[in-house]
Amino acid sequence: MNRPDSIIFDLDGTMWDTRDDVAEIWNEVFEKYGFEASLTGEIVASYMGMPYDEAMEQMLVHIPEETRKIMMDECASIEAQTIDRKNGGKIFPNVKETLDELVKNYRLFIVSNCQKGYIEAFLRINGLEKYFEDTENAENTGLQKGENNKLVIERNNLKNPVYVGDTPGDARSAKFVGIPFIYAEYGFDTVEEYDDKIADFSDLLKLDMFN
Repeated sequence: MNRPDSIIFDLDGTMWDTRDDVAEIWNEVFEKYGFEASLTGEIVASYMGMPYDEAMEQMLVHIPEETRKIMMDECASIEAQTIDRKNGGKIFPNVKETLDELVKNYRLFIVSNCQKGYIEAFLRINGLEKYFEDTENAENTGLQKGENNKLVIERNNLKNPVYVGDTPGDARSAKFVGIPFIYAEYGFDTVEEYDDKIADFSDLLKLDMFN
């Protein structure tokens, strides 16, 4: 394996945890439209590896299509704004300290299956704008995560990137573009196939591929 020149990160379950905030927002929207809502952070986490529209369609499959679309759009429009306004979400331990070290030797990026404004909220709330050269999200392009990885790789002329994430979808997105996948096993899902794994974000600094 060639030494990486860059690292592409997933967001939810890898660097940030907004499960409880998102559950609260979705419950409020569901109840507004007359549907009983009892979502928890754990339930929300099970959908976080999916593209936003796919996750909402699965969650709201029992709701008539026209109403479902309205609810999906409303959740998407207020989620990032609400989290940003409330300074919500919980950054995982050692993220900023580790980025401080990684950025000295690697170019850093984020690709997430989220809506517009969500990555920006994460960066602003946690003061991390200076670390990342470029980001991409599913709502902006309408593409799957693997295709968004390809976009970021091509437009930034990356030669040997790696992807860090916590779900099987993240692993597939890395495989799609033929790059190594590092599994964040402290995250929201279980992954069986990976090139390396970390039990804490700071473990990135100890991996053989970076040393």
